[in-house]
Amino acid sequence: MPDTDNERSSTAGEAESSSGLWPALRKLMGVEDSDRSLRAQLEEAIDEHEGEHSDEGEGETVPRNGDLSSVERQMLRNMLHFSEHDADDVAVPRGEIIAIPANSGWEEVVALFAEHGHSRMPVFRDSLDDVIGMMHIKDIFPYLASRKDPPADWTTLMRQPLYVPQTRNALDVLADMRQQRMHLAVVLDEFSGTDGIITIEDLVEEIVGEIEDEHDDAPEEQIVPLGEGVWDCDARAELDDVADALDPRLAEVAESVDTLGGLAFILAEQVPPVGEVLTHSSGWRIEVTEGDETHVKRLRLHAPEDMREAARAAEAG
Repeated sequence: MPDTDNERSSTAGEAESSSGLWPALRKLMGVEDSDRSLRAQLEEAIDEHEGEHSDEGEGETVPRNGDLSSVERQMLRNMLHFSEHDADDVAVPRGEIIAIPANSGWEEVVALFAEHGHSRMPVFRDSLDDVIGMMHIKDIFPYLASRKDPPADWTTLMRQPLYVPQTRNALDVLADMRQQRMHLAVVLDEFSGTDGIITIEDLVEEIVGEIEDEHDDAPEEQIVPLGEGVWDCDARAELDDVADALDPRLAEVAESVDTLGGLAFILAEQVPPVGEVLTHSSGWRIEVTEGDETHVKRLRLHAPEDMREAARAAEAG
């Protein structure tokens, strides 16, 4: 049976593309029909425009003579490339997920929301690979405000999140969220395990940049040297940054992970407990110094002995 809704959406999208938005953009940006994609032509037009306005200050946000500001041009670039991302690219990695165990008491659930300041949290049974629902602070607050007793089984208040595969296009995920009116999606890997989560805010940030609110802490150094070949690191530190700062070998991982916490998860094949020391193939030792049963928060990196010896020799010489 044909999917009538999908056919309608497709037809509507084609009509809009052929008669409205894209022709208007072509005319506005001064691009013409050719074998090159509209995306390529628009990006080239933005490049040329930046070249003509290269004297603009770094922090300029107010356009001159009604022209596009540097911020607006960057947002246009982000929009042009948004559809190139898939769910795995924009998701909060598994190692950074704050989730609620289904066997938690009501007080523990309230405490988690109070501690982390999130409005939504996934709920899991046994492990993060078995996410059974999502709790919304709006469903908890009425009981707190009126001081009513919660249901004996608080999981009856759960809502269902969206479940999407890693390879789902980010633009399609956004469309799914809008259509189903869900603001949280669980990203599943090829084995139907939990790879990460996506919120509407994550998708919007791909276009407008990082959004911080009054609950966000001031940014901290994520890789701090402690001396003697030891570094204290935030588990959210990007592997590319760790590689640049310490050793390129730490970013050589076959699996799809982006953060130091994700690397620790891959090495341990589970969420490693506090105190566990993992050994990387390069000889680096990764010590878990802070975390809980659902995610790792901080790690301590111990350099391989050969690097320590080289550092000591350099200091002596």
